[in-house]
Amino acid sequence: AMNNLGLCYQNGAGVTKDEAEAVSWYRKSAELGHADAMNNLGLCYANGTGVPKDEVEAVSWYRKAAEVGHAVAMFNLGICYEEGTGVSTDEKEAVSWYRKAAELGEASAMLNLGACYFNGTGVPKDEAEAVSLFRKAAEAGSPIGMENLAECYENGFGVSPNAALAAEWRRKAQVASE
Repeated sequence: AMNNLGLCYQNGAGVTKDEAEAVSWYRKSAELGHADAMNNLGLCYANGTGVPKDEVEAVSWYRKAAEVGHAVAMFNLGICYEEGTGVSTDEKEAVSWYRKAAELGEASAMLNLGACYFNGTGVPKDEAEAVSLFRKAAEAGSPIGMENLAECYENGFGVSPNAALAAEWRRKAQVASE
């Protein structure tokens, strides 16, 4: 309930928008072990929403949420490691967090992990594994996953070129984006 109250204050839903008040409610909820609130607090620190921007503090809250199984926080932590935001750049650590989040069904993590395999970032380059991850993201409803899969079929990245499948996935991406 406290996390939801934080969301209300952050978005001005039913109350006057007050980002500092949102942070206060997120913190109360996070300190009681609520993983969504921990991740939301991390986002506030990452973006300077209601608090001064502090990327190291953002990473700390993402890690707390990730350690209790919060998939979006795992994804956020992966981005921090890949980009060197609030932590030293560590591509292997980024891949590890993306993989954990992807295994929990987080489509954005599937995309980023697929991109890591496609580009050889933190893992050996493996276009077939990238395609597999893009397909999982697409099947989870991600328009970007669908578009990436179409691109792979169009150009024969990790799969045999197939113009019909490329067109089909492009259509699906267009419908999913509307």
